[in-house]
Amino acid sequence: MGNFDGVHRGHQALLARLRAVAAAHRLPAYALIFEPHPREFFDPAGAPPRIQLLRDKLEALRAHGVTHAVVEHFNARFAAQSAQTFVERVLVDGLRVRWMLIGDDFRFGRGRSGDFTLLQKEGARLGFKVEQQMMIANACGARISSSAVRAALTSGNLDTARALLGRAYGISGHVIHGEKRGRALGFPTLNLRIAPARFALAGICVARVHGLARESLPAVASLGVRPTVDDSGRILLEAHVLDWDGDAYGARVRIEFLKKLRDEEKYTGLDALRAAIARDVEQARAFFDNDHE
Repeated sequence: MGNFDGVHRGHQALLARLRAVAAAHRLPAYALIFEPHPREFFDPAGAPPRIQLLRDKLEALRAHGVTHAVVEHFNARFAAQSAQTFVERVLVDGLRVRWMLIGDDFRFGRGRSGDFTLLQKEGARLGFKVEQQMMIANACGARISSSAVRAALTSGNLDTARALLGRAYGISGHVIHGEKRGRALGFPTLNLRIAPARFALAGICVARVHGLARESLPAVASLGVRPTVDDSGRILLEAHVLDWDGDAYGARVRIEFLKKLRDEEKYTGLDALRAAIARDVEQARAFFDNDHE
């Protein structure tokens, strides 16, 4: 049970324990997650930016052995439940929980009153066991957390994010029709609509695109609001695939971010924007020429 934003190495340790116990007891392994994030519900403007889209979170949970994911809609009625009511209605009546695992910092129920101690008490009364996963730290002793991943992405440190996640940071989605501005500039792009209003990573990055060919393809990706050509504030993920020209509309792709090149800028005109993209492409070529995977 948790938010699992990023499904980072700390989450992965928790999920490994879940898999082991589920296998030993011949039970399915469930993850209970909340959408939207409770902090987004209570304070939309002040909530932290997201690491993952819901679909990427669900795929990561599946990859780490979760057989069933329950996405609980977090709304005013759900938030008003006491911790004890949540245990009785959601965990026992709804999920028929037999054994559960939470992180050491997880809280639930109205006023965040539910914790490990309450779960132990309710488990003894209602017939399920509870275990707590303690902090997972990196080699320097720092906690591996969604906050740490978020901070790395916000600062553009993709190597640190990769170390915390145990994989390259990426976003997946279906390619949509755009306004063809990239093609008019000489740099056609794949366009992916990003749902959350705020995302942890922003800017121009060297990337790889999975899903268009047997092997991943080198690219330059832009994640942001495109201030030179669009004043709507809508977030879009665009990727120019190097030396590739095909029809990708409707394709499901995954874009992995390898190195941040720069922040978004607002240029005075399309010629200046075209020149900036050309520089980004050359930097990406140099990156891949140095045998980066």
